[in-house]
Amino acid sequence: MRLRHIEVFHAVMQAGTVSGAALLLHISQPAVTKVLQHCEARLKISLFERVRGKLYPTPEAHRLFVEVDRMNKDLAAIRRMAASFRRDETESLRVMATPTLGLSVIPEAMQHWVKAFPKGNCVLSTNHTREIVNALLLGETDLALSLWDPRHPNIKVESLATGQMMALCHRDSVEGQKSGPLHISALTGDLVGLPEDDPLGNRVLSACDEHGVQVLTRITVQTYGLARSLAEAAVAMAVVDPFTAAGADPSRVIARPLTPAIPVQLFLLTPNVAPLSQPARRMVKFLGESAVALLES
Repeated sequence: MRLRHIEVFHAVMQAGTVSGAALLLHISQPAVTKVLQHCEARLKISLFERVRGKLYPTPEAHRLFVEVDRMNKDLAAIRRMAASFRRDETESLRVMATPTLGLSVIPEAMQHWVKAFPKGNCVLSTNHTREIVNALLLGETDLALSLWDPRHPNIKVESLATGQMMALCHRDSVEGQKSGPLHISALTGDLVGLPEDDPLGNRVLSACDEHGVQVLTRITVQTYGLARSLAEAAVAMAVVDPFTAAGADPSRVIARPLTPAIPVQLFLLTPNVAPLSQPARRMVKFLGESAVALLES
């Protein structure tokens, strides 16, 4: 059976008459009759008994209708999905990011996305990269943002923007009295520490070791946002990613890029099992633009 055969057969079974089926399909009665006859010829069975101009389904037709009705529901779902593509919408877009990126990069990107997809739905959440990887593998999110590459074979990684680690110096400190790059050798005072398993924090410590710098860390935090808050409160200097630094209070701290530079990349993480939908691709574009705008600011 061809798809047209299935559509006509289903319509006749629903309407009970050729004229009713023609109305459902928006075609002429002779067209319905012709397709139905061609279908029976292909199947080499009679689907309807014709008595005094009326159609009576045969037992074979009733058995066939069970499967055809199931297929027709699937076709209706496909049509609805195709219509959503034309309207640039899907049922839902799920975006996950680390806490820092959720507070910095995502808000501006969402401003553009909601305008581009006024009927679209988006679920936003934040988590650490390890949990993000699990969410991607389990199909619990469509795309995610992180500052480090998990290097997982089932996750596609794309760099959206590149910046460098920044030192947040309180304006009352010696380092806060100047602007411009801050050399690694200046990180000899009290510094807000990052977790031992934090990739960016480890890169800062490695750079300090290379230059023979002894770092003092009395306070260790789990998020860059908290490190920024401590720097703003003059508790200690903090070295954070450029997206966290972009949100710092300029009346309290000055953000100075470290030298030698320690590059930081913003990574887009997606499962490599399926291509992104159009709303997801547009979201990626807006996220990249938001990240670049933050770095330039």
